[in-house]
Amino acid sequence: MNPQAHPPTPLAVSAPSLMLFDGVDIVLTTGVVLFDDRFATSAGVLKSKGTKAWTPPNILPSATLTTLDLQRNQIGNFKAQRLADALRNNTTLTTLDVSGNGMGDVGAQHLSDALRNNKTLTTLNFGSNQIRNVGVQHLTDALRDNMTLTTLSLWKNEIGVVGAQHLGDVLRNNKTLTTLNLGKNQIGHVGAQYLVDALTNNKTLTTLDLSNNHIGVVGAQYLAGALQNNKILTTLHLGKNQIGGVGAQYLAGALQNNKILTTLHLGKNQIGDVGAQHLAGALQNNKTLITLNLWLNQIGDIGAQYLADALRNNKTLITLDLRGNQIGNVGAQHLADALRNNKTLTTLNLRHNGIGEKPQDEIDEIIQQNKSGKVVNLDIDDI
Repeated sequence: MNPQAHPPTPLAVSAPSLMLFDGVDIVLTTGVVLFDDRFATSAGVLKSKGTKAWTPPNILPSATLTTLDLQRNQIGNFKAQRLADALRNNTTLTTLDVSGNGMGDVGAQHLSDALRNNKTLTTLNFGSNQIRNVGVQHLTDALRDNMTLTTLSLWKNEIGVVGAQHLGDVLRNNKTLTTLNLGKNQIGHVGAQYLVDALTNNKTLTTLDLSNNHIGVVGAQYLAGALQNNKILTTLHLGKNQIGGVGAQYLAGALQNNKILTTLHLGKNQIGDVGAQHLAGALQNNKTLITLNLWLNQIGDIGAQYLADALRNNKTLITLDLRGNQIGNVGAQHLADALRNNKTLTTLNLRHNGIGEKPQDEIDEIIQQNKSGKVVNLDIDDI
C-alpha cells in the first residue's frame, strides 16, 4: 500500500480545531494551523490548491491567519458546523471564501450563528452553495447583530424573490455592509423591487451586483427610480438582465440627475442602437460616471455614432467597453473623430466588432497626437 495514500497522525494541537479534510486540522482560535501541500500559504493567507496529494503537515501560527480560501472543497453542512464553531471565538480571520461547497441552507445556518458573535470577519464569499431563501433568512438574522461584515457574496445561489425580500429587510437598517453580490439568483423584477425599497433608507451600501437575475425592463425601472434619490451607491452591475432598449432608457433618465454612481455594467442586455442613444444622451450631462460597460449589446454603427457624439462633450468617462457588438468601420470612424476632442477617455475596448485595419490605424494616429499626456488604450481586433 502506498504510505502516502493516507495522512499520518496529525500533530498535537490546541483545541478547538476544525477537521475540513482528512488529516488536516485548521485551528482558528488557538495554537497552530496544520496544512499539507494541498495548501499555499503566504502573509497570513491559507489557500486550498485543490490537489489530493499528501505530504507530512507543516505548521503555521494561527495568529498570522487572516485569509482562509476553501473554494470547491466539498465541505458540506457537517464540516460547515465545525468551521462555524471555530469562527465564534476567532480574532484574526478577516476574509473567508467557502464558495462552491454545497453547504445548503443548513450550512448557511451554522455560519450565520457564528457571525452573530464573530468580531473580525469583514469579507464572506458564500457563492455557489445551493442556498435558498431559508438559508438567506438565517444570514439576514445574523446581519442584524453582526457589526463587522462589509462584503457579502451570495452569487449563483437560489435565493429567489423571498431571499431578496429578506435581504431588503435587513439592508434598511444595516450600518456596515458596503458590498453585496447577488448575481445569478433568480430574483426577478419583484426581488429587485424589495432591494430598491431598501436602498431608499440604506446609508452604507456602495456596490450592488444584480447581474443575471432576469430583472427585465420593470426591474430596470425600479432601479432607475432608486438611482434618482440614492446618495451612496457608486457601483451597479446589471449585466445579463434582458433590460433592452426601454430598460436602458429608464437608467439613462436616472443618470441625468444622479451625482454619485461612477460604475455601471450593462453587458449583454440587448439594448441595441436605441438603448445606446438613450445612454449617450445621459452622458452629455452626467458628470460622475467614469466606467460604462456595454459589451454584447447588439450596438451597431448608428449606436456607435450616438456614443461618439456624447464623447465629444463628456469630460468624465474614463472607460468604455463595447466588446462583441456590431460596430463596423463606419462606427469606428465616428468614435475616432470624437476622440480628437475627448481628452479623458483612457480605455476603449472594441474587440470582436469586425473593425478593419484602416480605422485602427487612424485611431492609433489619434492616440499619438493626443495632447492630454494620457495614453489611451484602444483594444481593437484586426478583422
